[in-house]
Amino acid sequence: MDLDVFVTAHRAEWERLDHLLRRGRRLSGAEADELVALYQRTATHLSLIQSTAPDPVITTRLTQLVARARATVTGARRATWRDAVRFLTVGFPAAVYLSRRWWIPTALLSTLLAAVIGWWVGAHPEIQSAIGAPDELRQMTRPGGEYETYYSSHPAASFAAQVWTNNAQAAAMCLVLGAFLCLPVIWVLFLNVLNLGVGIGLMSSAGRLDTFLGLILPHGLLELTAVFVAAGTGLRLGWTLIDPGPYSRRTAMAQQGRAALGMAIGLALVLFVSGLIEGFVTPSGLPTWARIAIGIAAELLFLVYVYVLGGRAARAGEAGDVEAADRSAELPTAA
Repeated sequence: MDLDVFVTAHRAEWERLDHLLRRGRRLSGAEADELVALYQRTATHLSLIQSTAPDPVITTRLTQLVARARATVTGARRATWRDAVRFLTVGFPAAVYLSRRWWIPTALLSTLLAAVIGWWVGAHPEIQSAIGAPDELRQMTRPGGEYETYYSSHPAASFAAQVWTNNAQAAAMCLVLGAFLCLPVIWVLFLNVLNLGVGIGLMSSAGRLDTFLGLILPHGLLELTAVFVAAGTGLRLGWTLIDPGPYSRRTAMAQQGRAALGMAIGLALVLFVSGLIEGFVTPSGLPTWARIAIGIAAELLFLVYVYVLGGRAARAGEAGDVEAADRSAELPTAA
């Protein structure tokens, strides 16, 4: 394609589109129809130039022109309470449900690995010696030791906020780092599993595994589920980069990336609930069975939420993506 000839042939259309955009709301009905037609043609021109003769000056000009035209044609839309309700009842549970083939195996393998690490640490005194000096380990595992006082060492509200912040950061890291071919996600997940396994091993070697589980299960069931969902979603995002399926890599990554962003917001809310349980229920004076029952109830409610609301939305075609009107066009539309 001869770029100079192409620009000369279509410059008048671009200038006319720019003129109509400057007039804004003062357009007549015929002029509004003309603006839409020019927007479509200019988007096609931009695509042709990018694929055959990518001149940076012209590409930048047309990109800005098409963006302005699209904003005018589609109109600005503000987020409303309807959007928030739709996200919580449709988008987020559907996204979690659809990614279950990633996070359920992640959860099962991680739990198994934590149990193996716990057995390995608990059954081998030399491993315990490598972790810390005998006095340090006794200080951690004795009644009233660090494992127990950790949950009551700060006021409940500030502790819950700190826990929520830390867990939300870990979940966000799993989601964001998934784009780097899955490997960073596996490392972040392994560190969390390693810490859990070491705690299991040390407390079991001290004969206090029941105490440890009584402290970790009330909040840990929901908390670890959220981390596993984040890790599974990050792994899915990374695999999409390797194998985008029937879509182009750019389109597939954009779709999964938008879904992952929504997942980050939803999981932050889940971890907020987990943080409240960890801050107010775990260190409370309730019997162990009551604290564990609260944790199990929270976990079951989340799973029902995902499998009932999310499954229904997924079967209706929901993919956890933003609404179609809020997405960028995947391909320019010819006039």
